[in-house]
Amino acid sequence: MYEDEFELTFNLSGEEPQPEQAAQEPPVPPKPKAAAPVVDEPTRVMVLEKPQPAPQPEMPEPVQEEPEKTPAPTVQVAANGRCVLISGGDRGIGAAAARAFYAAGYRVAVLYHSNAKAAAELEKQLPGITAVQCDVASRASCELAFRTAEQALGRVDVLVSNAGIAQQKLFTDITPEEWQHMLDVNLTGAFHLCQLALPGMIRRKAGRILTVSSMWGQTGGSCEVHYSAAKAGLIGLTKALAKEEGPSGITVNCVAPGVIDTDMMAAFTAEDKAALAEETPVGRLGSADEVAQLLVFLAGEGAGYITGQVFGVNGGLVI
Repeated sequence: MYEDEFELTFNLSGEEPQPEQAAQEPPVPPKPKAAAPVVDEPTRVMVLEKPQPAPQPEMPEPVQEEPEKTPAPTVQVAANGRCVLISGGDRGIGAAAARAFYAAGYRVAVLYHSNAKAAAELEKQLPGITAVQCDVASRASCELAFRTAEQALGRVDVLVSNAGIAQQKLFTDITPEEWQHMLDVNLTGAFHLCQLALPGMIRRKAGRILTVSSMWGQTGGSCEVHYSAAKAGLIGLTKALAKEEGPSGITVNCVAPGVIDTDMMAAFTAEDKAALAEETPVGRLGSADEVAQLLVFLAGEGAGYITGQVFGVNGGLVI
């Protein structure tokens, strides 16, 4: 035992302790013990850790560009549930308008006269649109086509009256049949479609009617008197109808394209087109897409305070 230790004895038997008797013999002194080592403090063990490399600054991971993917055909979802019907929608400005409205989220139906192949191609390009054959010069054909389109769309919120024909001819050579046919297609066709579209618009207290005239309807075109007269009539129809239907929440506006490079200019030679481009202040012909974008704007909510107006898309040729 260490020098400073002492011994305690515990009685676990439960008996009273007896007084100690005097020892008969002197106690035998204990044998000396080997001196215990004196430990001043606990022994420390040093653990050597494997040296770690100094931390390196983090380098940004290289950004890997994803390969360009071919966009899948867009499933048509109507913007705010809005639907548009476009006459003459299989080619030129009408086809461009169909693509523009489709891209803007509208449900689209187009009327075409005889080019079923072009209409089918448009339906293939724009999944979900409806193409309906229609002769806008015939009231019966318009009624049938409008019912078909309305059933496909659910309703017609926007009407784009775009169907039209053109012919270059001296006034003295125009036959009565040619004159009447020009008016039937370019002016009376719009009359038919507007009358068919208006009841639903009036009932809903909302609607957009857009007519497509021409700069020749504004200024008159030599050798296109019957065409100019019909297109001028569209401008008059637009202005008068805007006044009549404004209280019903319906706006009516007209777009008057200038020289637009479409298939209707097939009769023009390259020299003719170059001359027209040179006469145009911006120095070029217009595109169908430029007209289509204006139509989409005029059909939108942002154009609710615009009605009875004629918008020239002519590069400054008519000012």
